[in-house]
Amino acid sequence: MSSSNSSTLKEMRNGSVSENGLDYKSGYGYGGGVKDQYGEDSATEDQLITPWSFSVASGSTLLRDPRYNKGLAFTEKERDAHYLRGLLPPAIFTQELQEKRLMHNLRQYEVPLHRYMAMMDLQERNERLFYKLLIDNVEELLPVVYTPTVGEACQKYGSIFRRPQGLYISLKEKGKILEVLKNWPEKTIQVIVVTDGERILGLGDLGCQGMGIPVGKLSLYTALGGVRPSSCLPITIDVGTNNEKLLNNEFYIGLRHKRATGKEYEELLEEFMHAAKQNYGEKVLIQFEDFANHNAFDLLAKYSKSHLVFNDDIQGTASVVLAGLLASLKLVGGTLADHKFLFLGAGEAGTGIAELIALEISKQTKAPLEETRKKIWLVDSKGLIVSSRMESLQQFKKPWAHEHEPVKGLLDAVKAIKPTVLIGSSGVGKTFTKEVVEAMASLNEKPLILALSNPTSQSECTAEEAYTWSKGRAIFASGSPFDPVEYEGKVFVPGQANNAYIFPGFGLGLIISGAIRVRDEMLLAASEALAAQVTQENFDKGLIYPPFTNIRKISAHIAADVAAKAYELGLASHLPRPKDLVKYAESCMYSPVYRSYR
Repeated sequence: MSSSNSSTLKEMRNGSVSENGLDYKSGYGYGGGVKDQYGEDSATEDQLITPWSFSVASGSTLLRDPRYNKGLAFTEKERDAHYLRGLLPPAIFTQELQEKRLMHNLRQYEVPLHRYMAMMDLQERNERLFYKLLIDNVEELLPVVYTPTVGEACQKYGSIFRRPQGLYISLKEKGKILEVLKNWPEKTIQVIVVTDGERILGLGDLGCQGMGIPVGKLSLYTALGGVRPSSCLPITIDVGTNNEKLLNNEFYIGLRHKRATGKEYEELLEEFMHAAKQNYGEKVLIQFEDFANHNAFDLLAKYSKSHLVFNDDIQGTASVVLAGLLASLKLVGGTLADHKFLFLGAGEAGTGIAELIALEISKQTKAPLEETRKKIWLVDSKGLIVSSRMESLQQFKKPWAHEHEPVKGLLDAVKAIKPTVLIGSSGVGKTFTKEVVEAMASLNEKPLILALSNPTSQSECTAEEAYTWSKGRAIFASGSPFDPVEYEGKVFVPGQANNAYIFPGFGLGLIISGAIRVRDEMLLAASEALAAQVTQENFDKGLIYPPFTNIRKISAHIAADVAAKAYELGLASHLPRPKDLVKYAESCMYSPVYRSYR
């Protein structure tokens, strides 16, 4: 071979020349004749490339779009029309068969977190099938996509992170939050669930990894309340974390510094609230989720006057617990005003529930709120909240400081106050001890015991403990699910005071009425609507909540009553008012059944 030929070959191998006009480096005549049109393969790592994508949903693009992908359910006609031939195996499955196959696969997983990850993968692959699965198997899958499994998912979110499922707004975005909101592909947003990750369930500060909570909540807004997935936006506001374990974890996905507080924090939240309203309008519902006590009350008080805001930990929990109490009156007798309530935990949930109970008693008896609050006692980490502690109490605890000598522990408080209802919202597990439950049972024929803290590990007591220690007399409900318990030949089915009964229907009610503000009267309406859905058959099993299998019907009734209250209060903007609000709510609900494509 001549020296000129060998030098030419060397140059061609180096990609510096082309032969017959074919550039070796770009791929013509080399590697299948595919031109590297955008220069991605030939670019060095430090060169910039353009991430091109197609706008027409067909072929592989359609299969990668979770909103339109149907997997093996595409018909012969659709496969031809949308260039799917050869991209799928020849079999055609119905959505029902796909659902059966997936449920079979999910049940093979022994670790709940693996089941959670499989569900999240499905949501990113095939949105309608994800919601069909969740709606049709709600009692089995609710603990997977929400509490208790979502708690573990948040703890390990950095390790299992795959694709962003919501918006992350950190201190780096200060001054640019409106631009960040515009980066989200959906423009018509009706519900935002936002957290700053400081108090995730009963697990504490999980920082940026709290994103699992807004994602989980919004999947329930769709599955249980019928709000369109495209109009839901999960947001995590990252101002740092005080969790040393996360700060030292190399896989942590958030800002690596201590939490910003004071003015810096308030300014970021202020900018976010204004940007959300500016971008999505007056009627976008902003749900605050898992903020720490000191911020949660302030944010709700500050923005409830100017925005459509709702705090699920304060208001949602209160509404679902009040519904259980109203329903339980059929089992224990009397009116709400006849009962005496003792809380363990005086944070967001405890004081929120207490206030709603006092409001409902005030509504029923026409007694002033200051009077009805006296039927409710709270125990915090320092003991019974009494008037002699007034000076040192946080603002939100002061209405519950009644005249009484100081009492240190919960057991002593039970003996001193003699409550008929014991409610745990402390976030501390195993605090309803055998002695506490036995004391409640000695004071009451049917003691009402609600162990509300999540996840299951933080529950004040288990269902088995409540039924066994009360000798089968307790009426029990918890925040996280427990299996049925057999005691002396009788099977007890514990109720679950899960916020998922309330917030999806509540949100739907606000949306269908075009409400511009949330009021306490709407929360009372939601509680009464839920209590009305408990049947005699449920009561016979000792249940104070209806089964989740009927949750969409329940949500429609809650939505209708919340919307009716919005119209009554002059806060609804969707006019004229629909004649049948239940039917209208049902007609507005998202259906996950596959659509046919042209």
